[in-house]
Amino acid sequence: METTTEPLYRLKAVDRYFRVGSAEVRAVDNVDLELYPGELVAIEGPSGSGKSTMLQLLGALDKPSRGSVVFDGRDLSKLEDGELTSIRARDIGFVFQAFNLIPTLTASENVEIAMVPLKEGKAQRRQRAAELLDQVGLSERTRHLPSLLSGGEQQRVAIARAMANKPRVILADEPTGNLDSRSSEEIGTILRSLAAEHGVTVILVTHADNVAGWAHRRLAMHDGQLSERDDSQWTAPRAVPPPEASVGSG
Repeated sequence: METTTEPLYRLKAVDRYFRVGSAEVRAVDNVDLELYPGELVAIEGPSGSGKSTMLQLLGALDKPSRGSVVFDGRDLSKLEDGELTSIRARDIGFVFQAFNLIPTLTASENVEIAMVPLKEGKAQRRQRAAELLDQVGLSERTRHLPSLLSGGEQQRVAIARAMANKPRVILADEPTGNLDSRSSEEIGTILRSLAAEHGVTVILVTHADNVAGWAHRRLAMHDGQLSERDDSQWTAPRAVPPPEASVGSG
């Protein structure tokens, strides 16, 4: 596949295994993978297949037992904890099935809090939170607590929070698992826009076929091994907007 775009991730011979008593469990087994800027990838598989472990490796939350996970030219397995923390804060946004919003904070405050580690000023945080919430269709909900929002609205707040620091990657773990079909499609529209219009790499873990259908590429995990689905048809983009073009950067 000819492309002028370098992979954002390169995984080579990656294993992640755990000891359970006297047994060895290989959650990730000899995985090779390249992921590109602006690509939306679905990782599918049943519970226990290793897909959540894979997401933790991509998110710099865990290190491989063997092999290398290279992000933007840096081998994550060789970085110190402080360097990994910085990558997670600046380059990677996380979206979870359970939303993980702080119940005592408003929608705006839930987005703003993600910017605190980068020492943004209060006025800057508030302005960017307002911009992001507007872009996910919640400009009228900025002062609402999570308890006053629907499930779909809470997940849109979570996406705005994940985008707060202009990340290059969004990792979404079953992002529609608690949503109805209409809310799920709204989330799909937002994630597709992040990849197609803003050059963000979006990697989502799901067991739902319709959600995986949003993706440019569909990868299947089974017993820790990763394979490309035969119906996957994706060509790496030839031009990707720079990080400054991320959602809300203007």
